[in-house]
Amino acid sequence: MTTPMIKAVDVWKSYGSLDVLKGIDLEVAPGSVTCLIGPSGSGKSTFLRCVNHLEKVTAGRLFVDGELIGYRERDGVLHEMSERDAARQRRGIGMVFQQFNLFGHRTVLENIIEAPVHVKGESVASATERARELLAMVGLESKASAYPIQLSGGQQQRVAIARAVAMDPKLMLFDEPTSALDPELVGEVLSVMQKLAEQGMTMLVVTHEMNFAREVADRVAFMAEGRIVEYGTPAEVLDNPREERTQAFLSTLF
Repeated sequence: MTTPMIKAVDVWKSYGSLDVLKGIDLEVAPGSVTCLIGPSGSGKSTFLRCVNHLEKVTAGRLFVDGELIGYRERDGVLHEMSERDAARQRRGIGMVFQQFNLFGHRTVLENIIEAPVHVKGESVASATERARELLAMVGLESKASAYPIQLSGGQQQRVAIARAVAMDPKLMLFDEPTSALDPELVGEVLSVMQKLAEQGMTMLVVTHEMNFAREVADRVAFMAEGRIVEYGTPAEVLDNPREERTQAFLSTLF
């Protein structure tokens, strides 16, 4: 049996009396793409942030590549890891947010080599060579010396993807990476994501881009009110949904 890249077991997340996640069970196979869809406020982004321990689960367990995330278990009791150990786990998990979060005072190239040099200890020469390869992959090799303010939103998001991939993650998380973009810029970011999928990158993507989910995802999970309501292939969930809640959501989009 292949170890799932992500395995969520009865994951709950609460803020006081508000339950945002209500018993999420999910497995993501290595090399696959899973899209999380659903209305705003359904818990999609919260779950994504729990996967790399940016949010702490209230109950349940989350594993990445067989390793319990954020906690150590002793005698059935979970003990939270130190921030240093949690940061070590995050090195293998790339994340791209809605906002680009680039360093404005650094060039595109400097943004990409920052973490490989200062976190992984790579040489500047090696990190720079890899960064130029990644800029070519995202179609921005001519922008290496530019600053973020000189780029469009779509270009900045492509740099953010290259920066995350520069750490050679085993898993990429995308939190609505096109939602802050003008419509005409969405396609250039989705094409980069599709290229990553074709290269075998394991991806968990929160998205409202249904065409991307249909064409690129191996599995789609529809979430509502903190639960996974429906899960299956894109054809099953998007084209032939069984659940009324899924049908109602999709009817507002198509």
